[in-house]
Parts: sequence; C-alpha cells; structure tokens
Amino acid sequence: MVTERDSDARVPDWWRGLGLPGLIDLHVHFLPERMERRVWHHFHHGGPLMGDGWPITYEWPVERRVERLRELGVRSFPALAYAHRPGMAADLNEWTLGFARRTPGCLPSATFFPEPGAGKYVGAALDDGARIFKVHLQVGAFDPRVPELDEVWGLLAEAGVPVVVHASSIPVPGGYVGEEPISGVLRRHPRLRVVIAHMGMPEYDPFFELAARYERVALDTTMAFTDFSERAMPFPERLRPALLDLGLAGKVVLGSDFPTIPYPYAHQLDALARLDLGDDWLRAVCWSNGMAMI
Repeated sequence: MVTERDSDARVPDWWRGLGLPGLIDLHVHFLPERMERRVWHHFHHGGPLMGDGWPITYEWPVERRVERLRELGVRSFPALAYAHRPGMAADLNEWTLGFARRTPGCLPSATFFPEPGAGKYVGAALDDGARIFKVHLQVGAFDPRVPELDEVWGLLAEAGVPVVVHASSIPVPGGYVGEEPISGVLRRHPRLRVVIAHMGMPEYDPFFELAARYERVALDTTMAFTDFSERAMPFPERLRPALLDLGLAGKVVLGSDFPTIPYPYAHQLDALARLDLGDDWLRAVCWSNGMAMI
C-alpha cells in the first residue's frame, strides 16, 4: 500500500527534475481552530449534493501540516480564510496576518464581506502587508457586484494583489456563482488581479474565456485534473490548447486546497504532469507564474 508519505516523498525530486527551487502554491488553507473543525466536519459528512463527503488526507495538527509543506518544498503558500457572514472578516484578517508573521513561507492573506467598513479593514490589511485575498461567493452567498464592495475592488485593483475567487458551482450549487457575477466586477475594474479557483470547474469554458479576455485574470489548478475530479467533472479535451497557452502566458498557477483534499499532495502534481503540456508549462505553473503575482 502506497501511503501519503511514500507519495509525497517523491515531490522534491519532481520539482528538482524541472530545475525549480521549489513550489509556489496559491491555494492553501489554515484557519482558526474552531472554524477549521467546522469545515472539516462539513467535508467529512457531506450534504444533500455532496454525498458522503470525502476523507481529509492531512487532518493533522497545524505544526505537522506546516512541516509537511516544508518537506514538499512549497516555498510560498497563503493561509486562505473567507468570511461567510457579516462581522467576521476583520477578525479573520487579524488571525491570518498573525499566522503569516509567525510561519516562515506563509504569504500574508486576508478576506472581506459586503458590509459597512469593508473598505476600511481591507485598506488596513493591505497596509499590514496582505499580499493575497480570498472570497468564496458560494459559501458567502453574496453578489460581488454590490455597491458595498466597489471601494474594496478598487483598492485591490490599485494594489495589484491577487484575489482568489471561488466563483464556480462546486462542491454544491448556490450563491452568486458562474462567470457573470465576477465578470460584472471586472467590467468595472478591468485591472483587478483575479485568480479563479479550481479553474472554474465544472464551468470551464466561460472562465477560460474570462482569463483570455482580461490581462490580469488567471486560473488556479486546485483539484483540477485529479482522478477525484475527473470522475465527475472531466476537463474538456477541446480546452487543452487554451490551457497550454494560458499557462505559458502567466495565467495558470498552482493550487492544491491543502490540507482538505482526499488524496496525497503529490497526486495534484502527477495530474499536471500527465497532461503532457511540457516542462516549460510545468515550470511556469508551479513556480514562475505564482512568483510574478506575489
């Protein structure tokens, strides 16, 4: 039986074989303990549209998870948190920014929610060094086009920091998902640096078009191309040329969803390699594209 340790032990040799100094993963989660327990409970038990949920490969104490990222050679990663109701984003930002200060390799990250004062605490997070933001339109169930967020989007566009946006309908439909809500934001703020989580699966086509249309829109690889995702949401073969072009143009970045994944971290990298898009593409996706954003 191949364990996650056996599988992950191969990762440093994999990126060294590409001539890389390591990996940059822009979709990693570390959360306050109480919130993390609730998230893991949700994924363990699923729901009406998630079936029985899935096992979490790295349901470990935080120190062990940080050490595993270090063993894998992940040189930069965020602690992406996201608010699902008013009144929690500022506190989450205090936690994630503090976590980054005490965790080598962790990118300072922040989030926001449509509420009075959002522009003020987003500005404060930027002043405190935030280099990446995360919002989850499905879990948050908010429309990103609401007037309360116009100041926030403007601040982020001006700062040029990436915003990882979960805008697609996985794991369950709901909220303001699909291409149109975030597209509406981009029409008002075309310089916004948006990273579409999970490559927009299963709505691949419209999100690929969005990445091609806007200079600063990119896609992350989180859970895409893995055996787990391919069973229910196979990547369309017709988009392979666009995937190659976008990756080489700096518009595809490595994401994993570590630790809440039902397979070893190494499998995400194996899934990218078996696309057979070439070593230049892998080097761009796993290192240089992410480096250019942060």
